Amino acid sequence: MSAAAGGGLRYAYNTNGMTSHRLPDALALLADTGYDGVALTVDVAHHDPFAPRLAARTAALARRLDRLGLGSTVETGARFLLDPRRKHEPTLVTPDPAGRARRLAFLRLCVDIAADLGSEAVSFWAGVPAPGTDTSPGGTAWRHLADGVRAVVAYAAEWGVAAAFEPEPGMLVEDCADWSRLAALVPGLRLALDTGHCLVTGDVTPHRAVLSHAGDLGAVAVEDMPRGRHEHRAPGEGDMDLPAVLGALRAVRYGGLVSLELSRDAHRADVLVPGALRALRHAERIGTGGVPAAPAAHGAGSPGGAR
Repeated sequence: MSAAAGGGLRYAYNTNGMTSHRLPDALALLADTGYDGVALTVDVAHHDPFAPRLAARTAALARRLDRLGLGSTVETGARFLLDPRRKHEPTLVTPDPAGRARRLAFLRLCVDIAADLGSEAVSFWAGVPAPGTDTSPGGTAWRHLADGVRAVVAYAAEWGVAAAFEPEPGMLVEDCADWSRLAALVPGLRLALDTGHCLVTGDVTPHRAVLSHAGDLGAVAVEDMPRGRHEHRAPGEGDMDLPAVLGALRAVRYGGLVSLELSRDAHRADVLVPGALRALRHAERIGTGGVPAAPAAHGAGSPGGAR
């Protein structure tokens, strides 16, 4: 029985941290371990949206998720899916109109997938502005971004899918304050809050971000990170106060999936998948006063192997 069945948080694991597993095997591992869902990164490794028979494959995936009792969110952060030579390009702030249109078409396709899967949300982000781009409020980058995000939110609303925008360190929208500026321009936009990113940007503490944006949350991730460095790490390997964050999520009665994104650790998914879930549930009990705090464990599993 999952923790959620007893009133706890619902945990998911991002498939970008399981790229050494076939998708059916990854889903089975998550279900057998006790996760409540999966954060599906639509990519070349798992559910390639540009491979043949997408509709049939998505229908089959929906049936499999239902049999396994897994909820889902759809993640759009594939590194080289749209351009094999430029990471994460093109984006909604790419100067080339054709590039922005390509990103928008991809995001709409991800909304289609999410609708067919019955996913809770689609998560997406801004992108890194090209050198020389006007990034001031009201400048070129912000105008392009707002136009693209409005189109995504409108399309998602047609299909009953939550469009959740994620602040990413180093991108045009990199913290919660930037998200608030964008949300003021795009009614209906939800927040995809990666609490680890708060440790990188330092604008607000992770648990305070949860409390301040409780009504905005459309998706949440809680992997660990070292303060000031954008490195996704397993629970216990960074500076995240997980009990405080998970306690805050419980306090605001967040009912969506809470995911882990460990994209550089696919080589040790066999130990991280179960180890991380144990660590999260332990931290949640501490954060809600269920057990006294134990000495911090250093990581959720064996480090082993090259990244």
